[in-house]
Order: sequence, then structure tokens, then C-alpha cells
Amino acid sequence: MEFVDKYLPMIQEGAITYGLLFLKAIVIFVIGRWIAKIIVNIVDRLLQRSGMDDMLVKFLKNIIYALLLTFVVIAAISALGIQTASLVAVIGAAGLAIGLALQGSLSNFAAGVLMIIFRPYKLGDLVEVAGINGFVEEVDVFTTTLRTPDKTKIIIPNGQIMNAEITNYTEAEDRRLDLEVGIGYGDDIDSARRVLMDAVKASEYVLDEPAPKVSVASLGDSSVNLAVRPWVKSATYAPASHEVTERIKKALDAAGISIPFPQRDVHMYSHQD
Repeated sequence: MEFVDKYLPMIQEGAITYGLLFLKAIVIFVIGRWIAKIIVNIVDRLLQRSGMDDMLVKFLKNIIYALLLTFVVIAAISALGIQTASLVAVIGAAGLAIGLALQGSLSNFAAGVLMIIFRPYKLGDLVEVAGINGFVEEVDVFTTTLRTPDKTKIIIPNGQIMNAEITNYTEAEDRRLDLEVGIGYGDDIDSARRVLMDAVKASEYVLDEPAPKVSVASLGDSSVNLAVRPWVKSATYAPASHEVTERIKKALDAAGISIPFPQRDVHMYSHQD
């Protein structure tokens, strides 16, 4: 009982003191995180009003929130009476070790920052990156998410994208259809050109400007190949390609212009002894 009587007041005083410090740290963390969210929401609204790209807005929001939350955590730890200077040094050393262990992830992060700054594509664009075609669904600092035409979700590391060729099919508002149609050597080129132009212009997808063109592309082994070059909206490229191709085939059939099959002449010689 003597031991209890001697140390119980000290234990009670320490529990009250550290309990209050712990409670203070929790309050600082909760209120600080709440304020950080308010600040991020205000920044979000300001950036949205400025017309900034959604991809860049999301990136800046994440960076600002991470920085604010870091300050809040440091303030909460400081409220516990822990020296934050030594803690920062420890965090820096741990960060260096983690950075060396995660070089691949850091390269993806650096690539993501560059992509967000230079913006080779934006959300909703149809692109080909790292040999994969798809619509850009999400861009984070580490990865880019594509949605293929068959609704498959593909996640690609940003470092892999930055080290490969990037093709953006929808960066421009208009896009040209590159079609090639073969006609027989016995068919009249001018007549075929008129039929093809009428078929192309009849499509609701084809634009008046730039005007479509039909020209001789090459003289093949079995056909005269005509290049058909109409322009369509980038957003309707796929259905336009299918619809225009069908119109061309039906128009040539109606005009009696053949699309020849590949042909080869075989000469047979007989030798008599």
C-alpha cells in the first residue's frame, strides 16, 4: 500500500498530462484534416472556373491535399511533445531508402507529372499508347487507365507510356478516312470517280469541308486502285468508316463497275521429244 500511495499520484498526474496531450493531438488532426478538405474544395472550384483541364485539376488537388495533410500530421505529433525536427530527419532518411527501393514507381510518378504538364492527351481521347488502343478514362500520377472499344479496362504504367510512341486520334476535331477501292482495267476511271464521289457525299457522316477527294493511287496487278479520302468528325470515325464502305460497294454494284479479284495468268507449254 505504501508503494501505491507513493506512486499513484504520479501515475494519475502522468495519465492526465499525456491524456490531455493525446486528446489535443487528435483534435488538431481532426480539425486540420477538415480544414485541409475545405481548402482543397475551394481550390477545386477556382480551378474549375478557370477552365483548366480536369486531369490537371485532379493532380493539383491531390498534391495540395497531401501537403496540407503532412503539415497537419506534423502539428499533431508536435502537440504530443515530440521534437519534430528529429522526426523530419528520420522521415527524410526513410523517404530516401524507400525511394531507392521504389525506383520504378518513382519513374512512373515522374512520367505522370510530365504527362499532366505537357498533356499529350486528355480524358475521353482515343489514343494508342504502348501498342494499345482505347479511350482515356483516367490519368493518375502513376498509371493511365484506358477503356477499349469492347469495354475492357486496361491500366498502363506512365513510365511505359512516356518511353513509347503516343498516337492521339481525336486531338483534332476532324479526321480523314483513308479508303482504297480497286476497279477493273476495263472500267472507265472518270465514271468510277463520279460514282464514288456521289456515294461518299450521300453519307451523313462525311463533311463538306474539307471536300472529299477520289484519285488514282496505284496500278495494281489485277486492278486500278483508287484512293477515296472523305473527312468526318473524329468522334464518328468508326461508324463513318463502316457506313461509307458499304455505300461504296453498293454504288459500284449498281453502276456495273467491278471490283476485280486478284488474277494471275498461267501459261502452259508442252514439249515433245
